[in-house]
Amino acid sequence: MRWVVTGAAGFIGSHLSEALVQRGDEVVGVDCFTDYYDVALKEENARDLDVQRIDLAEDDLDLREVDGVFHLAAQPGVRSFGDVFELYVRRNLVASRRVFETSARAGVRVVFASLSSVYGDAESYPTPEDAVPRPISPYGITKHGCEELAHAYAQSFGLDVVVLRYFTFYGPRQRPDMAFARMVDALATERPFELYGDGLQSRAFTYVADGVEATITAMERASAGAVYNVGGGAEATMRQAIATLERVAGRTLEVAEREAAKGDVRRTAPATERITHDLNWRARTTLEDGLAAQWDWAVSRVAAR
Repeated sequence: MRWVVTGAAGFIGSHLSEALVQRGDEVVGVDCFTDYYDVALKEENARDLDVQRIDLAEDDLDLREVDGVFHLAAQPGVRSFGDVFELYVRRNLVASRRVFETSARAGVRVVFASLSSVYGDAESYPTPEDAVPRPISPYGITKHGCEELAHAYAQSFGLDVVVLRYFTFYGPRQRPDMAFARMVDALATERPFELYGDGLQSRAFTYVADGVEATITAMERASAGAVYNVGGGAEATMRQAIATLERVAGRTLEVAEREAAKGDVRRTAPATERITHDLNWRARTTLEDGLAAQWDWAVSRVAAR
């Protein structure tokens, strides 16, 4: 099979691309290599992959002889208020519209990576896929807008699309601005960890390999138009996650408390009965095992510096 993976130099995109290559498929990687975080990290992620530098908001995507598109490229981060909003519109809404339009014209399936932020402060927990979206950050708003664009292109132009709502993926190569990446690096380098909020906010943490498996399975087996939560393995507060990491590492983390970030939700918890029933997928990696893998990766990087 031959796949296009957008955002292939990113955290999840690079893991997805490698998994596809390892099973014998061909991957056409696409990434804009934006400076949201250190471009050198993205280049490191992509060093064993064939990744084209393409700006999806203006460059054409070649889908000839392609079996499907995994659309993971996006401008991430809930700290999306203020002047940066235009970047979220361009790199999420504008870029996704072009991907959906090109894919519909080519008759190619798209698996679109949305996220739990579309729910905002959800109306219930665990949150089912038919819950009313209430995003509370511009980032979440643009990702919800992308979902609506996908639906519009499906209705009007026959786009074959599956929407996956990712719940806090973690693991080796996690974006350096994300909590676990900062936490692991701080512990490995014996620096304080800045904890935003009281630490009682909770997440459904999902190990990246589990999420990659769900993403590939959705491409191959999901019905057109399906929407799935992809999350689980563990729900924990940040305080519980810190304690787990300390137990794994055999070290104590110095914590510096900071004000909670604007646009950050208090809790995420996915209902996953739909994806389990339809695709026979469930997260299998425990938080302790996943953090151990991320810790080992971080320690090896620090040792190599």
